[in-house]
Amino acid sequence: MPRLLTVILLLICTCAYIRALAPSLLDKNKTGFLGIFWKCARIGERKSPYVACCCIIMAFTILFSE
Repeated sequence: MPRLLTVILLLICTCAYIRALAPSLLDKNKTGFLGIFWKCARIGERKSPYVACCCIIMAFTILFSE
């Protein structure tokens, strides 16, 4: 389960970063399968303080639990 959360957090952060650099890449695919990446970017933009806290907690969990 922690691996899945790590992958989801990385997906959200990566999509938000890509949208900040090149918004046209994600904005043209708002529906369908590729719409998942647009939705992840929106989550990363709107909930960035919560995503950042989750990333910090996940980093400590990975560093100190394994």
